[in-house]
Amino acid sequence: MKTEGRNAVLELLKTDKNIDKILLERGAQGTLGKIFAEARAKNIRVQFVDRAVLDKESAERRHQGVIAYTTDYEYRELHDLFGAENSLIVVCDGIEDVHNLGAILRVAECAGADGVVIPKAKGATVTEAVIRISAGAAEHIKVAKVPSVNYAVDELKRAGYWVYALEAGGEDIYENNLTGKVALVVGGEDSGVKRLTKEKCDKVLSIPLFGKVNSLNASVALGIAVYEVVRARRNG
Repeated sequence: MKTEGRNAVLELLKTDKNIDKILLERGAQGTLGKIFAEARAKNIRVQFVDRAVLDKESAERRHQGVIAYTTDYEYRELHDLFGAENSLIVVCDGIEDVHNLGAILRVAECAGADGVVIPKAKGATVTEAVIRISAGAAEHIKVAKVPSVNYAVDELKRAGYWVYALEAGGEDIYENNLTGKVALVVGGEDSGVKRLTKEKCDKVLSIPLFGKVNSLNASVALGIAVYEVVRARRNG
C-alpha cells in the first residue's frame, strides 16, 4: 500500500506500522529533509529518485515529492471501537467519494472520535488517496469494516450507544442532548441515510439551513455534528 504526500507520510512515521521503504525526490529539503531524518532514525530504507519516477508511481501525481510503501491498511473489528462513557463513533452509510471519506476521517480524528465504521460493500474504502486526503488522520483513527450499516447500528445500540442519523427532516440537532455514548450516521452524497437505517436509529437529527441551498456536503455536515457533540460534553 502506498501513502503519498508530505503530511500523510510524516503522520505515518509517528505510528508503529511496518514501512517497507520511502521514495524521496532528489535534493530533498524542508519537510522532505525532515522525513528523511526520521526515516533514517527508524532504520527505514530510503531511495532518492527523480520526480518522473514518483509521477509514475503516484496514482494522481500529487505525491509532493514522497511516497511511502506499507503493508495493507489494517481494519479493526467493530467492538475494538467501543469506548467508555463519552465515546463517539462515526458510521458511514454509502460514502462513495474518496475525498469525502478522507475528510470524514480527518474530522473524526480531530474531534477525538473513537473510530469510524464503513460497510464492506457500496462505499469507499481506505486507499492511498483517502490517507492522503485525510492528511494522515487515517493513520491515527480506528476504522472498522462491517457486513452492513444496519448490523453496525444494532451492535452499537446493544453496546449502549445512542445512534443518530444525520438527515434532513429530523429534529433540530441543537435541541438534543448529545452526551453519553453517541454514534452519528452520515449518509452518502446523493442518497443520504437509507430508510431502513433511519428507522433503526434512535433519532434522526438535522442541521438547520437558512440559505437557498438545501443540503450540506457529507463531511461538512459531520464536522458540524461532531463538534456539537464536543460542545455538549464540555458544557456538561
